[in-house]
Amino acid sequence: MTTLWNRLDKNWRDIIGVKFDRSKMEKLEKFLQREKDARRTIYPKDEEVFNALNLTAFEKIKVVIIGQDPYHEEGQAHGLCFSTKGKDIPRSLSNIYEEIDNEYRPIKMQRHGDLTGWAKQGVLLLNATLTVREAEPRSHRGRGWEEFTDAIIRAVNEKPEPVVFLLWGRDAQKKRALIGKRHKVLEASHPSPRSAHRGSRDGKIPKFRGCDHFKKANNDLKEHGLEPVNWQKI
Repeated sequence: MTTLWNRLDKNWRDIIGVKFDRSKMEKLEKFLQREKDARRTIYPKDEEVFNALNLTAFEKIKVVIIGQDPYHEEGQAHGLCFSTKGKDIPRSLSNIYEEIDNEYRPIKMQRHGDLTGWAKQGVLLLNATLTVREAEPRSHRGRGWEEFTDAIIRAVNEKPEPVVFLLWGRDAQKKRALIGKRHKVLEASHPSPRSAHRGSRDGKIPKFRGCDHFKKANNDLKEHGLEPVNWQKI
């Protein structure tokens, strides 16, 4: 049986291996096995846990979007934050699409939930926690995933090329301390229905609606001679 670590692309294993204690991954794997032994359903599928990394080569990363944890209902999560292969588009993703529509009028987004097209363009769609128990959001927080994904962010931070980080919501914004000043960091409220229309009370964090993050990210990429992301291509 393939170990959890070996499901990760070798190039990523080489990069993360010097920043992350492998014994912690073994503990994570034992925890996930206990969950399965207790007949709990875990999302995403084993082979999709590292999709964000396996679909986006380290060398190609130019934008990072940080989510919280995977969708927790059947048929939704497939290893990319905010992305889904389910029939219905989650409301957070719907708000993301509406923001892109507003920024790029009159062009309209396609209306399916799979963001693999972004991943293949160099957008790392990384959840802070990579697994979740069915119907129990945040159930796998504090089990070691956060240390692993922090190691990924530190590695990306060390890339010589500039990277744009999109931090939506408090969980993502906690990662700002891991990101150096030479990279572009754009912050806004989370695109969930509860938060998309309001920023922070102190006014420091703008609301997601109207944030113009997709155009701002592309402008920064172009300023550095990098190919912008085609946000309509999913």
